[in-house]
Amino acid sequence: MSYVDGFVLAVPKANLDDYKKLANTGGAVWKEHGALAYVECVGDDVPYGELTSFPRAVQAKEGEIVIFAWIVSESRQSRDAVMAKVMADERLKMDWSTMPFDGKRMIFGGFQPFIEL
Repeated sequence: MSYVDGFVLAVPKANLDDYKKLANTGGAVWKEHGALAYVECVGDDVPYGELTSFPRAVQAKEGEIVIFAWIVSESRQSRDAVMAKVMADERLKMDWSTMPFDGKRMIFGGFQPFIEL
């Protein structure tokens, strides 16, 4: 069964083009190293909830947009190998202080699917 890494983050609308460039590079690197799929989505219908919501989860501020992304790998073992290669890839070595988003508010994690249709 496959394995999925998921990410949610907030990007200032003014930085969206820079983020898209970064995401395109990231996607190419992930796919090159073995990811089966790489998807980045811009929030289109993500209301600010009273208790919970995507914007609340990443502490989205005025003028920021929520990004929802995922990467699919063949298995957990494959994902771990791909992740090691991606983290070592010089194309993704960046200074967090110059990123087009606040990495401290990014939520991420690995997930084992239990239904795949």
